[in-house]
Amino acid sequence: QWEDMRVLETATLQHHRSMNPCPLYDEFTGTLFLFFITVLGRTPEAYQIVTGQNVTRLCCVTSTDQGLSWSTATDLTQQVIGTAIKDWATFALGPGHGIQLRSGRLLVPAYSYHIDCKECFGQLCKTTPHSFAFYSDDHGRRWRFGEFIPNLQTGECQLVSVDEEDGSNVLYCNARSPLGFRVQALSTDDGAVFHRGQLVQRLVEPPHGCHGSVIGFPAPFVYIPTTSQDSVLSLRGLAQLLLPEMLRGRDSTATPSPSPFFQAPTWILYSHPTSSMSRVNMGVHLSTFPRDVESWTEPWVIYEGPSAYSDLAYMELPYREAPVAGGTTIAFACLYENGTKSPYEQISFSMFTLHDVLQNIPLTATAPRRGHGPPRLGKPGPRSCLLS
Repeated sequence: QWEDMRVLETATLQHHRSMNPCPLYDEFTGTLFLFFITVLGRTPEAYQIVTGQNVTRLCCVTSTDQGLSWSTATDLTQQVIGTAIKDWATFALGPGHGIQLRSGRLLVPAYSYHIDCKECFGQLCKTTPHSFAFYSDDHGRRWRFGEFIPNLQTGECQLVSVDEEDGSNVLYCNARSPLGFRVQALSTDDGAVFHRGQLVQRLVEPPHGCHGSVIGFPAPFVYIPTTSQDSVLSLRGLAQLLLPEMLRGRDSTATPSPSPFFQAPTWILYSHPTSSMSRVNMGVHLSTFPRDVESWTEPWVIYEGPSAYSDLAYMELPYREAPVAGGTTIAFACLYENGTKSPYEQISFSMFTLHDVLQNIPLTATAPRRGHGPPRLGKPGPRSCLLS
């Protein structure tokens, strides 16, 4: 049940409008951060990109009582970005959630339009969008920003900390792109530097792109892939073979347990409109081996119709409290824009389980079509997501 909306009256700067919220929770201190940008007056992003006149500020408010009350806004622009701001035509955050690593590092996804060159009279010549991350290693007292994804054009993005079965860990970034497909990039130093981005041709973008969300969760112990080849096999078929207790709705305690030294690899769920032509048909895709760009399934469409931005959350529920009959303890929540004529008529909330995802994704992980129509939708069987 949702409480009434509360307006965060302190999350603003005078004569600025607030945009691109990015909440982040520090589990070590119990502090809830809300990062956002503020933009002077009604200045549009496009004007800043064309002229190079950056009027965007990096701001934050915090709460120590789970969001009941909030601090006044802190303008972090000079402290965190400093003189580098002169090379950014503009920048923004997320939008959506930030993450915290096991080390305690806090990460806020972001992107900047970097000024590549100017004409001799100062008129802007060329800018390129690049994703990156702000990070803090002292629970938010000091912040830094990492290097840009170096090669491909990338914008709005989200991050996942990915554990791999060999015991290694990488930071995964999934970013919006104007190139027709999503871009993913990996960091092996927790976001300070990202390796070269890769196009993910299984995840299409509409013209000009659209924000999407990613959330990581530990793989069920009854299915641990041993190679990237396993990750692109029929997930539902594997589920029927390897997750019988889950799919039959039996008690989760019946599933085998790993050794105490075993590291469960991370799977990723991704939400985004599924059409390459327009912002329509909100769907979720699953990857069981995220570093492999070919590992993504086709989507399960959770909302048919105009839809746009979304944000995902992952939770573990006691088995008997699972919101859907026959569900598992692994559950997801998706908050997304949608409507009947326009994607921006309302914000809806859907809740579903990993069981639902495995039951409703297509039988094989094949590449989406790039024809004149939208990509083939997910399996049209019974949908179990709860919509409000």
